Amino acid sequence: MVENGISPRRRREIIDALRRGTVPQQGLDIMAVGLGSFETAIDNELDATRNGAAQFKAVRGEYGSGKTFFSRWLTERAKRKNFATAEIQISETETPLYKLEKVYRRIVENLSTPTVPSGAFSEVIDGWLYVLGQDVQAAGPVNSDDLEHRTEELLEKRLASVSKEAPAFAMALRAYRQMSANGKNAEADALLAWLGGQPHVSASARRTAGVRGELDHFGALGFLQGLLTVLRDSDYAGLVLVLDEVETLQRMRSDVREKSLNALRQLMDEVDSGRYPGLYLLMTGTPAFYDGQQGVQRLAPLAQRLHTDFGSEARFDNPRATQIRLHGFTPESLVELGSRVRDIYATGAHSAERIHSVVDDTYIAGLAAAVAGELGSRTGVAPRVFLKKLVADVLDRVDQFPEFDPRKHYKLTLSASELTDVEREAQTRGDLRAASSVDDVDLEF
Repeated sequence: MVENGISPRRRREIIDALRRGTVPQQGLDIMAVGLGSFETAIDNELDATRNGAAQFKAVRGEYGSGKTFFSRWLTERAKRKNFATAEIQISETETPLYKLEKVYRRIVENLSTPTVPSGAFSEVIDGWLYVLGQDVQAAGPVNSDDLEHRTEELLEKRLASVSKEAPAFAMALRAYRQMSANGKNAEADALLAWLGGQPHVSASARRTAGVRGELDHFGALGFLQGLLTVLRDSDYAGLVLVLDEVETLQRMRSDVREKSLNALRQLMDEVDSGRYPGLYLLMTGTPAFYDGQQGVQRLAPLAQRLHTDFGSEARFDNPRATQIRLHGFTPESLVELGSRVRDIYATGAHSAERIHSVVDDTYIAGLAAAVAGELGSRTGVAPRVFLKKLVADVLDRVDQFPEFDPRKHYKLTLSASELTDVEREAQTRGDLRAASSVDDVDLEF
């Protein structure tokens, strides 16, 4: 059952995520406020990628401007066009950008398709092998004796381009098919893990495929090419890869930062060269990362590739440019977002009429202003906390308790433990500005 375009499950996922203070994985099109100017350009770029092109997009925005929201909005839009997606959080310990073998491993671990929300790699590989067999049979009548031979021929034809760049990927894929067909599931699972870039795969399983060692930085580039080939042959439109929080490079050791920036330049060059048809690469970062000397500007070739002129008015920003900027929330857009969330919550709720009556737009505007005020009037930092308070502290209570009136029974409070570092900083700065003299500032020793 779907009401007003929102299924009960989708509604629950959205509300549950907001109650936890996180960005929902789905349903972001309903909550997309202020992204209309990007829709046409993004759709055109995705369509070009589906037709064999490769795209690179850089998103800039301050903390709280909605970069994670934007990236998930884009990936959800891509899934409706039958793209596979993967979101990677860049970090020095877990996923250092200069170790592309680890980046590739995270891609496989986080691979998502329109039907499988996470860990879709095995389904993609098995689906590709199934399509291979179907294509052989669709080519003409074939008996059981010829089926295996013709399937092998088609497999070699499909993997020809991959074999040139990543012969180990093709060899392991052939062996995986043979092990699966012969019922050797343990060996097949080990080879699948090796194809996914996992370390410490048994030597016996690797010998079965005729491969040795573990995936390295340069091998990862070829494995990514192999994954894209498999996706396209399985009738997926391509892969949208999100590199989130790339600004963390600024806080890494200088040698790690230099190698990571160079790896990013290498990825951009590979995309431009046409090596990765079907790849849409999106990265997010703060203005300081793009413009500061501890970020992109440290590597002149990368800075040149990412340079975009933002000198004109924001309303004239070019959404087709390599780098686009997010402006964050205004008081008006924050109220609009809150109203949409209220409407989503009310859809299917037993007390829908009361929710609309008690939590009207005037109340939402007041709550938004109060949250922003607690955070030093930085509206751009407020959305996460505002939506969490709106859902968990107000809408949940209005829905459950008929006597609850937020205007009478609720007072906004923000504790440091529930805030992120950026939100805490905004709150602290707001407290300092609110002090009329140094005597009003409490100092802890």
